[in-house]
Parts: sequence; C-alpha cells; structure tokens
Amino acid sequence: MPLFPMSKTVIAKDDIPSVRFVDIGEEQAGQRIDNFLLRLCKGVPKSHLYKAIRNGEVRVNKGRIGADYRLERGDTVRVPPLRLPRADEPRRVPPAAFPVVFEDDAIVVVNKPAGVAVHGGSGVSFGVIEQMRAARPDAPFLELAHRLDRETSGLLMIAKKRKALLRLHDMMREGGGRKHYQALVVGDWVNDKQHMRQPLLKWLTASGERRVKVDALGKPAHTIITLQKRYGRYSLLGAELRTGRTHQIRVHLASAGFPIVGDDKYGSDEVRAHFARLGLDRMFLHACRLEIPHPLTGEPMVLTADLPPVCLNILDYLEQHR
Repeated sequence: MPLFPMSKTVIAKDDIPSVRFVDIGEEQAGQRIDNFLLRLCKGVPKSHLYKAIRNGEVRVNKGRIGADYRLERGDTVRVPPLRLPRADEPRRVPPAAFPVVFEDDAIVVVNKPAGVAVHGGSGVSFGVIEQMRAARPDAPFLELAHRLDRETSGLLMIAKKRKALLRLHDMMREGGGRKHYQALVVGDWVNDKQHMRQPLLKWLTASGERRVKVDALGKPAHTIITLQKRYGRYSLLGAELRTGRTHQIRVHLASAGFPIVGDDKYGSDEVRAHFARLGLDRMFLHACRLEIPHPLTGEPMVLTADLPPVCLNILDYLEQHR
C-alpha cells in the first residue's frame, strides 16, 4: 500500500517507508495535534496515530508532545511512516447528508439523529464529521465545535473556518452560549426549576468502559432543570447546560433518582426494554435549542430542532395511559 511521500528527501520508490515534515500555517494554528493528524492521515486507524504520539514518533520542533498539544504557527511536525489506503481502494467512510438547520460560510448546524456518533473512535469507524467530509470533498475545513453522545439527537455545530471554531470553543468555555435539551425521565419530578451543581468525575469500569459519577473530587458541573410535563411515573424535563462535562445531564439526573428513559449506562434495563417494545429503541435525550452569538458577526442566533417523531409518539402514548 502507498505511504506518505517524504517532503524533504526524494525517494524513488513509493513503497519505501519515509518520514515527512509539515510546516504549520495560520489555518492549522490552535488545533490539537491529534485532530490535525486525523485530518492529515485519512484512512490511518485512530489507535495507530495515538500510539505514534505516545511512542514519540510524532514530534513537534524535534520534541515529544502529548495528544492534547495545540499547534502554533511556524511549528514543524514530524509525521512518521504511516500506511494509507491505496487510491483504488473503495471509500471506507460512506458520505451522508444530515438535516441542515443553519448554514453560512462560517458554520453549519445539523440535526443529528440518535444512534450516530459525532466522530469515529471507541469502536466506531466513523461518525457525522467523517461522513460530512466524505459528502463535501471540496470543503477545506470542517471541524466539530462540540459533541453529542451517540444516542442523543439534535443540534450539532460544525465550524467551516478555524476562526469560527476557536471562537465557538471560547464561547462555550466562557459560558457565552446556551444549550437546551429535552429529556424524558423515570419518576414524578416536582420542582418547576432546579439547579444541579454536583461535581462529576470520570472513571473506567473493569471492562474499560468510560463512566461518570458524582464525586467531590470531580470537576464542577452545573445543569438547570425545568419541568415541562408530568406523566405520573415519568416526567418530561428541560435541561440547560451551564458547563459541558461528559454525560453531564445523564449523570446529574440519574444521581437524583430520575434516570433518562433508554439510557444504557445510567438507567434501568427493564425500563429500556419496556420502551423498546413501545418503539423507542434509543435514549430520550434531545438537543432542542441553541442560543449563541454568531462566532464571526456576533449577531444573536436562536436555532431549534423539534423532538423526533419516535419521541413524540412516546409522549402521546404516555398522555393516553398516564
């Protein structure tokens, strides 16, 4: 299989392993080295890239770096020999078009369906971002501005310019935007509005699965919960993220005794099986509303995505049988 060409040394045979050096310009500056390599080394397994970083085969300015290193303009990245698919091999990532809620020359916001990962990794070969890049081969820049869990549906922001990406990251880090979700939970929620501020800590199960729990040693997390409708044994809630921790809404609600219906990590198998028989074969968590200033113009934006039909059907059922 063909390998990366060598940029500073001419080698006659294409199949001889070689190193290349890439100079970082303004467009790549600020990007994490792992994300940079994933774009540069299309087709190379993600695990191989991280191993190359850990082993010191990937270097910046001749020095070892971690996967979270952010590139600077003028950096020189050493890219080790990494095998790529042959040009005549079939495309491994099928292109896909997702419902577009908003798009201009800086960002595109799509309505992600449940069951689709936002990116490849952790046993998933590809996700929304890889499929969009495959569907838009002429797009010079497409990067996730934030993430949604695989089983969460709704609004997902993707930057089309690095400046927009960095500004969106700054806004979310500084709490400049508001992200609203809807969740159906097990239990009769009472309070009209409740602030949940339990710190969250990541941990790994014996099988290596990532989990999150409420723990005093964890990072600060803040979720604002509002009651939307009560269905007896179940409640429809609104959840506003004021921080963006992994599994934040899921863990905050589960820790309070109100797990999200269909949650395979923090919920009940019996509840999940019951709702699967009713046609809900997913977690009932939906990113329904974004309130953010445009990353380049500063104009206020309010974007919405209605609950998917399968979720609406479940609410209709609960209304009839509560």
